[in-house]
Amino acid sequence: MDTHDFRRLGHELIDWVADYRERIAEYPVMSRVRPGEVAAKLPAEPPRRAEGLATISADLERIVLPGITHWNHPGWFAYFPSNTDLSSVLADLVSSGLGVQGMSWQTSPAATEVEDVVMEWLRQMLGLSDAFTGVIHDTASTATLCALLCARERSSNFSQDRGGLQAEEAPLVVYASDQAHSSVPKAAHLAGFGADNLRLLETDDDHALRLDALETAVREDVAAGRRPCALVAAVGTTATTALDPLAGMAQLAARHGLWLHVDAALAGTAMICPEQRWMWEGVERADSVVLNPHKWMGTGFDLSAYYVRDPEHLVRVMSTDPSYLRTAQDGLVRNLRDWGIPLGRRFRALKLWFLIREHGVEGLQARVRRDLGNAAWLAEQVDAASGWQRLAPVPLQTVCLRHVPPALQDDEPALAVHNLAVADRVNRAGRSYVTPSLLKGRQMIRVSIGALATEREHVEALWRELRGAAVALPGARP
Repeated sequence: MDTHDFRRLGHELIDWVADYRERIAEYPVMSRVRPGEVAAKLPAEPPRRAEGLATISADLERIVLPGITHWNHPGWFAYFPSNTDLSSVLADLVSSGLGVQGMSWQTSPAATEVEDVVMEWLRQMLGLSDAFTGVIHDTASTATLCALLCARERSSNFSQDRGGLQAEEAPLVVYASDQAHSSVPKAAHLAGFGADNLRLLETDDDHALRLDALETAVREDVAAGRRPCALVAAVGTTATTALDPLAGMAQLAARHGLWLHVDAALAGTAMICPEQRWMWEGVERADSVVLNPHKWMGTGFDLSAYYVRDPEHLVRVMSTDPSYLRTAQDGLVRNLRDWGIPLGRRFRALKLWFLIREHGVEGLQARVRRDLGNAAWLAEQVDAASGWQRLAPVPLQTVCLRHVPPALQDDEPALAVHNLAVADRVNRAGRSYVTPSLLKGRQMIRVSIGALATEREHVEALWRELRGAAVALPGARP
C-alpha cells in the first residue's frame, strides 16, 4: 500500500469509525452471534493473491460488527467501563503509524520522555506523593505480577541471584482478601509462591478485608516458620467495589515487613477528584500502586499505570542488559524495558497524553462525578423499591442488586434462578447489558456505570427494564 492508498482508505475508515460511534446506540449491546458464526463467514484458507483493502468496510459491517459486543454503548453496564475516547483512538493510530519500539531511550527518545511526563501528570492528578514514580504497563494483572516479584526478591534478599525460591528454607506468604481480583492468586502462582502460601482472607459485611483476620493469619504463619512477604489491598474490589482498610493494612505491613501493593485498577480513576481520596487513605505508605486509565478514565485498552516507591529495586528485579541493547546514554536516562516484563514496548503514552490534553483535568473530573452521581441515584431507587435488595455499599459506580419476590425470599436457589432470568431478559432485549454474578453464594446483578456515552436517561431506562423484566417472570408478583 502506498501513501496515496493509505490516505484514501484511512479517511474511509476514520469515517467508518465515526459513523459507528454515532449509531452505536442502535446496536444490541451484547452480540447475538452463535459460536462459530463469525468464523463461518471467513474463508478457510488465506488468499493466494493480493485482494487489497477496497472492500474492507463492507466486510467489517457484514462479518465483524455482528460479532462485536459494544463496550462503548450508552447501555453498557456489564463487567467494568472500558472506555475508548476518540482522542485515544487517534493516539493509537499515531502510535501505530510511527511504529515505535520504545524498549530503551535510544530506540525512540520521545517514547520514553512523553511517558515520563504524562505519568508525572497523572501522579499529580491522583494526589499521590512525589515519592512515587510511574511507568506504563499493559494491564493491572502484569503490574500485580511485577509487584509480587519485587516483594519476593526483597523478602528473600534477591533469591533470583542464587537458587530462587526453591533454595529458601522458609516459605514466603502472600495475603489478600477473598474478594481480591483473580489476577492476585494468578500472580502469586506465577511468581512461584504456590497455592499453599496464598492467604485469601475473610471479609466483613461490606466485603472488605478484616484486619483481625489478617493479623491472625500473619501471626500463625510466623509461628509456623513461614515468612510473611506481600499484602495486596483492594481499593475497589471487582465484585462490589469494596474498599479494604488501607490505612490499617499499611500499619500492619510496616510492622511485619510486608510489601504493600494497592490494586486500584478501576477505583484509581476516581482519585482525580480530591473528594474521593478518602477511599485510599494510607496509600502514601504503599510500596506499589496500580490503576487502569483504560477502564473508567477513557484511554483505549491497553494502558495500566504502575507506581512504585523504590524504582531502583524494580529495575534490579526486572533489568536485562545484553550488549546489543547498551547505549552511551544508559546512565543518564530511563530504559523502560527494565521497568516491567516485556522487552518491546509500544508508544502507549500517546493515548494518555491525547486524552488529558483533549479534556483537561476538569473535564475528566466532571465525567467521573457524573457517573458517581448516576450510581448513587440508582442505589437510592433500589433502596426505595419494594422487592429489591442492594447487596453492597456503593462507594463508586457499581451497584449490586437483586430482585426478591415475597414468594421466593426464603428460597436462595429459586432466587438465583429468578435473578439470572431477570439479567438474561434485559441482556437479550439488547438495549442494556448487565453482569450476573455471585457474591458470597448469593446471585446478584452487577450494574457497572461509567461508559462515556451513559447519561442519567440511560440509567433510568435500565432501571425500568430491570423492574419490567422482574415482574414479567413467573412467580415474581406479590
